[in-house]
Amino acid sequence: MANFKGHALPGSFFLVFGLWWSVKYPLRYLNSKVKGNCRSNKCYDRLELIEGILKALFSLIGILAEQFVPDGPHMHLVNGEDHSWVKLMNWQHTTMYLFYGISGVVDILTYFPLNLPRGLDRLSLGIAVIVEGLLFYYHVHNRPALDQHIHSLLLIAVFGCAISIMIEVFMRNDIVLELFRASLSILQGTWFWQIGFVLYPLGGAPEWNQTDHDNVMFITMCFCWHYAVALLIMAINYSLVYYCVNRHKKLPVIVDNGLIKINSKKAEVEASLLAGSDEE
Repeated sequence: MANFKGHALPGSFFLVFGLWWSVKYPLRYLNSKVKGNCRSNKCYDRLELIEGILKALFSLIGILAEQFVPDGPHMHLVNGEDHSWVKLMNWQHTTMYLFYGISGVVDILTYFPLNLPRGLDRLSLGIAVIVEGLLFYYHVHNRPALDQHIHSLLLIAVFGCAISIMIEVFMRNDIVLELFRASLSILQGTWFWQIGFVLYPLGGAPEWNQTDHDNVMFITMCFCWHYAVALLIMAINYSLVYYCVNRHKKLPVIVDNGLIKINSKKAEVEASLLAGSDEE
């Protein structure tokens, strides 16, 4: 991860899942509010299964990328010659991906009828996020001030997400917690990209002064702007889902009501005709 691509990769993973959650959870919530909607939850269970598979797959890609890049440790933790550690930074990132992979496996197992405890999938995801935060907390010691600060801001999103997920273990399908988690996942994704741009400028861009306090102040504002953009994305996605669900679900209701009214009027006419024939 000690380059731009190494930060863009996990950033893309978090961004994809955050954007997907910002659509999936409002869709499930608004569908449940539609009158007369008796659709089974099997489709959402399948989505959870697909998410678990993708989570495990993305984690495997991350592990392979960290271990088998040309200058990676290639699964060697200790150098046999001088007994020194081999690329511990890569091993830290591998550990992070490992726990997200475990979370993906738990999601997959939850789909099958194994009688796993309810909330175990959320617990495993929460543990993975906590491990991520723990690793990054001890990731940047003895580094320049800007490097430490930009990673410490990431911890706000990480531990905020962890707290939300741990509450979800006991408060399942709470739309507020789910949207909060989605927004923090989007924030993590965009912020990983921001870290890459700051620490490893592209295209010959000038390097940031790592000890300038003004840069630290700007990065703090930039973090707030990132979350504002994440909230804007959440609002747009929720509005689009609301519009689509409302438009799609209203038509059958109106048609059904109309048919009911037509049928009821037809029944009244037939009844009156029958009554008239009986009198004759």
